[in-house]
Amino acid sequence: MTDADLIAGCELAKHYDVATVCIKPYFVKQAAELLKDSDVKVCTVVGFPHGSSTIQQKVAETRQACKDGATEIDMVVNVGKVLSEDWRYVKKEINAILKESHKHGAILKVIFENDFLPKDRLKIKLCKICSIVGVEFVKTSTGYGYVKQANGDYNYKGATEHDLLLMRKYSSEKVQIKAAGGVRTLDGLLKVMDMGVTRLGATATATIIEDAKKRLGLDAKEITVTTAGY
Repeated sequence: MTDADLIAGCELAKHYDVATVCIKPYFVKQAAELLKDSDVKVCTVVGFPHGSSTIQQKVAETRQACKDGATEIDMVVNVGKVLSEDWRYVKKEINAILKESHKHGAILKVIFENDFLPKDRLKIKLCKICSIVGVEFVKTSTGYGYVKQANGDYNYKGATEHDLLLMRKYSSEKVQIKAAGGVRTLDGLLKVMDMGVTRLGATATATIIEDAKKRLGLDAKEITVTTAGY
């Protein structure tokens, strides 16, 4: 992403009054300045995209992002620890990032990277931990979770119907669901909303909202969309 891309994305976000602009950490300060006179918030990522940073590194990333102006943090869990079912570590990590986020007035979304989690019980356990700890959102994917198939090709599913329903079922009512990956149309948005999704990470913001305004007569502010910057 270039500086020009960031400026264009922030202008689009302001035009449609979306919830947040989600950008890479080094752009947080600049995005905060570009969006200071709007209701659009700055979101950034921690441990992205593989979740392999140490807890201390993720806490430091969170602290710096908040100081730079981020008010929403999307962290990637340590996928290896989830697959190992080291739930003590997973809970400790999520809790540490949540505390640091709240310390600076930011909210936390926990990215599961569901494409890397072959068993539902892993996703269910993550939902339960996030509910106990008290995060604001659980999120399906990073957009980078490509998995090698038997034929050698790499495939990425993103926010599937199965996973969204599972996450809504096993998360507490206070935990919201963010879908990321694969939703590029209004029909797709309406479908995931019916599954309990309250936040969507999308690169097709203009297409979705313009279609909504045209077909349903909705005010853009009634649809919560995150403009993804990568």
